[in-house]
Amino acid sequence: MIAVMAMTDQPAVAANGLVKRFGGVTALSGLDLVVLPGQVLGLLGPNGAGKTTAVRILTTLLVPDAGSAHIFGRDVIREPARVRPLLGLSGQYAAVDAYLTGRENLRMIGRLSGLTRRGARRRADELLELLDLTAAADRTARTLSGGTRRRLDVAASLVIQPPVLFLDEPTTGLDPRGRTHLWRLLEEVVANGTAVVLTTQYLEEADRLADQIVVLDSGQVIAAGSPQRLKSQIGGDRLELQAAPDTDPHQLAVAMSGLGAPPSVDRGTARVLVAVNGGPGILPDVARRLAAGGLRVTELALRRPTLDEVFLALTDHPRPSTRAAAGTGTKP
Repeated sequence: MIAVMAMTDQPAVAANGLVKRFGGVTALSGLDLVVLPGQVLGLLGPNGAGKTTAVRILTTLLVPDAGSAHIFGRDVIREPARVRPLLGLSGQYAAVDAYLTGRENLRMIGRLSGLTRRGARRRADELLELLDLTAAADRTARTLSGGTRRRLDVAASLVIQPPVLFLDEPTTGLDPRGRTHLWRLLEEVVANGTAVVLTTQYLEEADRLADQIVVLDSGQVIAAGSPQRLKSQIGGDRLELQAAPDTDPHQLAVAMSGLGAPPSVDRGTARVLVAVNGGPGILPDVARRLAAGGLRVTELALRRPTLDEVFLALTDHPRPSTRAAAGTGTKP
């Protein structure tokens, strides 16, 4: 087992200018990122943005066409044999042995990773308990549900308690209970100094776990920063008003004009949305405007933008593509 805390004098993961092409498709175009020990980096982006390609390069499974990457100072390209003992990886698809039981899978990985027979048994039992897998421990992996196999695969990546952990959409297919178990375990792992690179399609997951976020689109970094910083970039708070049945939502929108951005009306729900600045201090003005117009609402809320809204604001529009016009290619 490798001592995580002994390596804290340098970044756990560092990538500089990573480029990867597949024929006419550029999957990564100059990716830079840094992850410190005890930090979670959320790697986000639409399908085909290059997230999995980045993970495969950083875990020595793929060689980039340009750029460099290091794990605790060890070169991913030139020293893969020295890098791999530092890594835990759970890819998009469960990679456990279908004909072994859950317990046997974890014990086998422990032994292959250098644990004693006793240590491998103890670690397997710990992970089966932590990830709520005890009921499936003695069933062969091929008889398990997709979500249970996914949790088993994540458990396998944690057997050696690696100083760097890569999780590529780890909670896909998990029910809310399984997702919560995994979140709690990851929070404990990070508290012990492990660096985590997490790709996910669940923005709530990134918001809860990630210290820093990098958003990729067409192989390029289009935004980076903490979740709070990214939220602040799309315009402060959101004022939401639900018009009462006897109130015209368009009149309500007119009354709210000038508070911030032009109000929008959802005709289907009679809901008025306004992007505003100033926080709770604007609420007395909202109340005065409602009273002056004789307007009634059944709900009024002031909230921060969600990471989902940030993601849509960043990616839901055409961007200059790094992909060749004629390239059909696969989704990297």
